[in-house]
Amino acid sequence: MSEQTSTTAPATAGDVMRPAPPTVEQQAHVAAAAYLMKHTGTTALMVLDPEAGQPAGIITEADIARAVADGKDVNSTRIYELMTPRPAVITATTSVRDAAQVMTSGHFRHLPVIGDVGLAGILDIIDVCRALLEADAAPPLA
Repeated sequence: MSEQTSTTAPATAGDVMRPAPPTVEQQAHVAAAAYLMKHTGTTALMVLDPEAGQPAGIITEADIARAVADGKDVNSTRIYELMTPRPAVITATTSVRDAAQVMTSGHFRHLPVIGDVGLAGILDIIDVCRALLEADAAPPLA
């Protein structure tokens, strides 16, 4: 075990997560999702189930890019056709290292963070990398 890992506490998802992303309904057009992402400065949206009012999935900029590359019309393609249903989630107390493991094993760059009252935020791969780099740069405690 290295001295750094034994002396520095790992950050948690709650420490580094971003606020919960905007939501979009699964029946909306993909163009609406792209517009919302652009104007809110986010790269992922939570998709709501209109009947339950709960998150049903996630749609990311990568999903939209794949659709465009496949020649799909973003004005007629619906979000539910592209979204990842029931994405993997973590809690705010999940360590950043554990979140990184979930993200790398699942090959995704966004991870919803669930709290006591539902969606608390989202962890982006940039947040994870930044937290891990800062932990590695921290001087060991004497």
